[in-house]
Amino acid sequence: MNAAARDLGALLAGDSVLPGDASGYSSAETEGRNLRGRADAIVLPRSTEEAAAAVRWCCEHDVPVVPRGGGTGFAGGAVPVHGGVVLALERMTRVRAFDAALWRMHAEAGLRTAHVRRLARESGLLFPPDPGAAEQSQIGGNVATNAGGPHAFKYGVTGAWVTGIEAVVPPGEVIAVGGPIRKDVAGYDLRSLLVGSEGTLGVITAIWLRLIPAPEAALPLVAFYPSAEDGTAAVRAVMEAGLQVAALEFLDGGTLQAAGASYPGGVPETAAFAVMAEADGDATATERLRSEAAEAMAPAAVRVDAPAAGRESAALWRWRDGVSIAVTARRGGKASEDIVVPVEHLAEAIAETAAIGARHGLEACSWGHAGDGNLHSTFLLEPTDASQLARSERAAVELFELAARLGGSISGEHGVGWIKRGQLERQWDPRALDLHAAVKHAFDPSGVMNPGKKSARP
Repeated sequence: MNAAARDLGALLAGDSVLPGDASGYSSAETEGRNLRGRADAIVLPRSTEEAAAAVRWCCEHDVPVVPRGGGTGFAGGAVPVHGGVVLALERMTRVRAFDAALWRMHAEAGLRTAHVRRLARESGLLFPPDPGAAEQSQIGGNVATNAGGPHAFKYGVTGAWVTGIEAVVPPGEVIAVGGPIRKDVAGYDLRSLLVGSEGTLGVITAIWLRLIPAPEAALPLVAFYPSAEDGTAAVRAVMEAGLQVAALEFLDGGTLQAAGASYPGGVPETAAFAVMAEADGDATATERLRSEAAEAMAPAAVRVDAPAAGRESAALWRWRDGVSIAVTARRGGKASEDIVVPVEHLAEAIAETAAIGARHGLEACSWGHAGDGNLHSTFLLEPTDASQLARSERAAVELFELAARLGGSISGEHGVGWIKRGQLERQWDPRALDLHAAVKHAFDPSGVMNPGKKSARP
């Protein structure tokens, strides 16, 4: 046992400290891209006080702290690439307060995202953010990456639903910003700085969440098109008609080839693109909105499907949730980036994703959140092939260049982490990058919090 594990074991109670080589804490969803780390110790705090004690020890000994949620991130933010102590929040699962009548919840960071949504639903409420892997991801990790999902088109990303944060910041002090209140403009917005900070400013230990009454009905709609141009034109038609659907998704031809076999009802043979929408609200308004969306999407469609509420709708969303797995299964691995472009450039970004893949000898496809201009631009690869991995990294850089050139962003919902470190300079001015670094230094002057992650410059 090394010094970090030994000292922390003496400082914290019971089985809160594991050796650094404990299984399951040195990689995340980026493992298929050959990203693994090494930890000196794993700390599993049961309370904010234990988390603070661990951060305090690390600051005193200049040891990196790598906060970890469910390990479902695609940017490598929770991978201990520089060693140090992994601070895993999985035991901090308490619901400190749930005031259903006041539409709010106070949850610790380790609570599973799906559990948050279930608790809300059982009381007739909705926590709208719906990132992938909800059964594995933790609410603290969702806040730390400002995670999105299909329904962000109407409801926004996770940060829009956070009213307060408790966090441990260097040198091991507990702060609380915001709270159960719905409005607070008293100071600089430290809450929003912590949202999306990916563990580089502090360790989020608990969150106040805003909820809303659940819509009475939700009805999906899927339209298939012969080309990406026709499909993206339909996306714009929905928006130009002023139709506030809850979700507005797309899948390109390569994605349909990978996932189409399991689509309920089968994909038309001539389909090379799909648009998936969902209307929600009261029952009458939802039926009307879906009908209006179908009318806007129909002109160039090969087929329009309108599944019924209940089992048919649930089956459709299960299929959508499995798209990433189906794409991965094509070659056994993938490198996927979550770039964002203005909606009017969506068709161009889809075409360029395929062209970039072709230039690097990689099969490529994309799917994602059409209404937000958010693509999961993906290169398929065999994870044991070093050449393909290297080519996928070079292809990813071209994706970041593409996003910046089109006036977009290198990340829409996965964060920067380790994979996209230094790429922010493609879209920000030098002074903005200086301010980004200054915020980091103000919170973490010794640089122990998740070093190298979310770095604005190489």
